[in-house]
Amino acid sequence: MDDLLTIAGKSYSSRLLVGTGKYKDFAETRAAIDASGAEIVTVAIRRTNIGQDPNAPSLLDALPPSQFTYLPNTAGCYTADDAVRTLRLARELLDDHRLVKLEVLGDPHTLFPNMPETLKAAAVLVKEGFEVMVYCADDPIQAKMLEDIGCVAVMPLASLIGSGMGILNPWNVQLVRDAVKVPVLVDAGVGTASDAAIAMELGCDGVLMNTAIALAKDPVKMAGAMKKGVEAGREAWLAGRMPKKFYTASPSSPTTGLIGS
Repeated sequence: MDDLLTIAGKSYSSRLLVGTGKYKDFAETRAAIDASGAEIVTVAIRRTNIGQDPNAPSLLDALPPSQFTYLPNTAGCYTADDAVRTLRLARELLDDHRLVKLEVLGDPHTLFPNMPETLKAAAVLVKEGFEVMVYCADDPIQAKMLEDIGCVAVMPLASLIGSGMGILNPWNVQLVRDAVKVPVLVDAGVGTASDAAIAMELGCDGVLMNTAIALAKDPVKMAGAMKKGVEAGREAWLAGRMPKKFYTASPSSPTTGLIGS
């Protein structure tokens, strides 16, 4: 494939990134990831065993790092210091792994990003050599600030984490897309395949999701649907949709050379 997603110098054929939380067990996690076609998987360092507990089942056995690119994240962190500490731990557990997802939350009710703390943490992590993908508000000014710090991708929320509400402000997502040159991936709020397709039709480079797949009635089937939604949306964006014409119809068939005329 020529149309690859490139992040921090590495290319991927899939533009769908999938989380590893909320599944009933690691077997279901693996089946859903396989169905999604995702090559990058996120893991919450504070909630998932990747070697912290040698006596418990490890995600590393279900999803070997030799087969998937891990994206450790700072889910559950509310300060820059907490987030930095968590990703330093991930680097140790994953043999000097540098590609990470930064998220610093503002409150436990909305899980909205705390942008001042996010910017602070991003600056520290980039300086320490991390390749930072960052969960952020759908704000083009702050997205540009994150790019200027050196983040390798910005990830604006479409709606609240785990809400399944879809893309509530597509104009802001497009503003973010136009403001930066690094990849833009919609993160948080996707509920079904059409939401993923819309994100891609807006020109986003990818979509990250977890709850929409893990809490579906059939997670494996939903993972397959999300794969198709992302691919269809990307193809539609590359094709270039027809312009919208308000109050003006355009016949699908020719209006000249009609029979009997």
